[in-house]
Amino acid sequence: MNDQEKDSVDRLVAAYEAMLKRVHEAAETAEEKTVPWLRETLQDARERTVELGELTREEADKVSRYIERDLEDAAGFIAETGQEFRDWLSTDWQLMQDRMLEMFAGMADQTSQALKEFAEQARTAGRYQTGEITVPGTLGCLACGAELRIKKTGPVPPCPKCLATSFERRSSAASD
Repeated sequence: MNDQEKDSVDRLVAAYEAMLKRVHEAAETAEEKTVPWLRETLQDARERTVELGELTREEADKVSRYIERDLEDAAGFIAETGQEFRDWLSTDWQLMQDRMLEMFAGMADQTSQALKEFAEQARTAGRYQTGEITVPGTLGCLACGAELRIKKTGPVPPCPKCLATSFERRSSAASD
């Protein structure tokens, strides 16, 4: 990866974290936590990112799709297991960066119901592709089953075993 590509990926990672922080801040002040509210909050965070010149419209749309995918994945986990948002986050607790943990954990109690509703609308979520940005955790290769540990927010690399490019999130509950 050349310096220009690395700078571009670093910008997307920083924007992911900034957008997620904006959603988290809005979650702390909102009274009603619903799927439309969550989508509207993400849209507002995306618009603010463009207004501030942090990303182009296209880049902001891409990053917000990554955040929505991660929220949908969490919602699917909650719907399938009956566990809470905090449990989804604990899949690789030790790998979470402190600031990401605080943002997600702060949203946990406030958004569990909204995420359950979100899951009903997004059953196909949870697919991760090489190059997309995601939070730390363990992804399983859909081609060969190998596990890929993401240690910090960043792009998903190809499978280290077979070079495939499609993954799904693995939780500690699923691998126990």
